[in-house]
Amino acid sequence: MALPMMVSGFIQSIVLITDASFISRYSTEAFDAVGNGGLVYITLYMCLLGMGDGAQIIIARRIGEARISAIGRVVVTSFLTNFLLATFFFIVLYTLIPSAILGYSKNHEIATLQGQFIRMRSFALFFAMVTITIQAFLLAKGKSMIVLYAALITATSNIFLANSLIFGKNGFPEMGIEGAALANTIADGLGMTFLVIYLLFSSERKEYQLFAHFKFELASMKELLKVGSPLMLQGFFALATWTLFFTWLEQKGQFDLTVSQNIRAIYFLAFVPIWGFAGTTKTYISQYIGAQKFDQIPTIQKRIQLMTLLFLCLTFHGAIFYPEALIRLINPAEKYVHKSAEILQLISISIMMFGFASVYFQTIHGSGNTLHSMFIEFGTVSVYALFCFLFIKVWHFDVYWIWTVEYIYFFLLGLASITYLRLYDWKKKIV
Repeated sequence: MALPMMVSGFIQSIVLITDASFISRYSTEAFDAVGNGGLVYITLYMCLLGMGDGAQIIIARRIGEARISAIGRVVVTSFLTNFLLATFFFIVLYTLIPSAILGYSKNHEIATLQGQFIRMRSFALFFAMVTITIQAFLLAKGKSMIVLYAALITATSNIFLANSLIFGKNGFPEMGIEGAALANTIADGLGMTFLVIYLLFSSERKEYQLFAHFKFELASMKELLKVGSPLMLQGFFALATWTLFFTWLEQKGQFDLTVSQNIRAIYFLAFVPIWGFAGTTKTYISQYIGAQKFDQIPTIQKRIQLMTLLFLCLTFHGAIFYPEALIRLINPAEKYVHKSAEILQLISISIMMFGFASVYFQTIHGSGNTLHSMFIEFGTVSVYALFCFLFIKVWHFDVYWIWTVEYIYFFLLGLASITYLRLYDWKKKIV
């Protein structure tokens, strides 16, 4: 189940690296703007994804309980809820965020380019809301291969469109940073179209009566909000804190920001197995709790941890053994390569910590105790944000030492998750 999701994540990482490689060769200011602007977009995207994760947990639980008739209602409710959220977030991104960025940024050119990128990118939220809803259903069913096919369509189209629209190739006009955003958005739309067509013609549409009762149901929305809203909030605050981290780096200076954007682009290779097994953990834990198979959960956790670490060695070993080569794929400007490579090696062990700890954190998600996982995330990111502020704004550390905050975040997240699972009776949560 996890392998197609990891391949999907790997494809998305390659897309991110390719985009970064294209835009860094266009201009350094555009590269920095896409990095920071992309974080603003993904912060709000994580809210939609949180509601999708909530739907995935509920659907998986209903499958474990053999309550097939309830699944269609959850899918429809997820779609309607994400539509409302996407509309609100679009208005915020398109109208308010670009002006706000100009107000707090140090570099006016980077801030202006960020606004251009975000306005174009904001339209993708409407594609994302559909994609996330369908993915939640498919992942709860364990049909991750379909998600992989959608990722392949998104990735291949994005690479072609980004190269064409940024530089003005293959008959397209040169659009620079707006071309990067438009390429991402169109590619997201193509991936969504594939998933919609699959679902309409799938046997599951009739089997689960997915759209037989396409209407708003307050009770179903309350059920989804109860599980999904804590995931939405914790996803928002986790990425908002990282966005704040990069905002403070931009205010510190362009060299530190560009070096850190190099790291961010490579970072997502590490998240390939972590995110792949995260979805697997949520589904397995929720289904096994629904089926009352509590004694098998520790075995599932250990196996997932082992596989996560093994696949991390496969996808992220370059950070240790040839970091400069990876950095040059992202950004060939020599003045950034050495410092970026040093930081990449520094944080490589923290990623291993996260891969191990993530399974415990995702177990809390899968159990349905999402309010408690939200409190764990809030506490962890609060400490993380405090040390970011101290390292950057108060003590003015070199960018190399600033990145040690990653160890603080991953260690605290793992410690809090393990403590919770040992002390709290989390298996009795009713979803």
